[in-house]
Amino acid sequence: MKAIILEGINQPLTLIETEKPKLESQEVLVKIKAAAFNHRDYWIQKGQYAGLRFPSIQGSDGSGVVEAVSDDVDANWLGKEVIINPSLNWGDNLHTQAKDYIILGMAQDGTFAEYVKINATLLHIKPTHLTFEQAATLPLAGLTGYRALVTRAGATKGKKVLITGAGGGVALFCVQFAIALGCEVFVTSGSDHKIEKAIALGAKGGVNYRQENWHKQLLQLSGGFDAIVDSACGDQFSRLIDLCKPAARIAFYGATLGAFDSGVPAKIFWKQLTICGSTMGNNDEFAAMLKLVNDQKIVPIVDSVYDLSDAQSAIEKMARGEQFGKIVLKVG
Repeated sequence: MKAIILEGINQPLTLIETEKPKLESQEVLVKIKAAAFNHRDYWIQKGQYAGLRFPSIQGSDGSGVVEAVSDDVDANWLGKEVIINPSLNWGDNLHTQAKDYIILGMAQDGTFAEYVKINATLLHIKPTHLTFEQAATLPLAGLTGYRALVTRAGATKGKKVLITGAGGGVALFCVQFAIALGCEVFVTSGSDHKIEKAIALGAKGGVNYRQENWHKQLLQLSGGFDAIVDSACGDQFSRLIDLCKPAARIAFYGATLGAFDSGVPAKIFWKQLTICGSTMGNNDEFAAMLKLVNDQKIVPIVDSVYDLSDAQSAIEKMARGEQFGKIVLKVG
């Protein structure tokens, strides 16, 4: 089969020929039709990720068709159009992942290949209203966004919600999910163009965080927030505290700007705020995310589609931060 391999830190993504995965107990073989990039893939390439092993086939997101199943898997899966939950070994505790938790695409070879093997419990039927390219964008970013927004930040109908950094995969799913849930959604971005695109999707408004006193503009615009989802942290995190209404919740799933400054502690305890971390999610949350996508006919935003042989060009575009939505590889 053809696959994209990463030989080491700072090495290019290279197309090679390799053997198909061999199935073990409870596994299925999926012929990948499309795969999608996440920033995780870039951080792995740059060596900024734990548990690195080389050579490896990256890719956490994928959609395709089940081509083979092991003897102990229901044969009815054969021929089904599916997407894959890349959250492996979550464990029995719905609230937090187990010690042996991993994500598809490093410890186990991932979806940047013509075939991938996966435990049958992590298969889900592809939403019928989506193309393979659209469906491939959902798994990692959709699950991460759903858990952060719904499970951790507690977003429900009628609440005012702020999504920071709108334009990236997870943040954009948070925008779409929050709108679908009936929330009043606002965004921040370093690009006025991306803010305009978010408003076109249904957001009520947004502010460019590169502007001085952006948080004051946003507070005047919105009146404050019941739920905030953030991936930046850093020295601007304290401004999110100022944007919170009493009893608000902030969920963060990344820290691209580094350690956060939470500001004046009294603001947090006097407002009765909840600040919580979030990462990926469990299989029940994956199913709930898909139900929302199916019920509301949500269509993920695909920024661009590259051939498998152009994987390095695709990851370089993501590194430049030019995308609005997900960058996809067309595989089969």
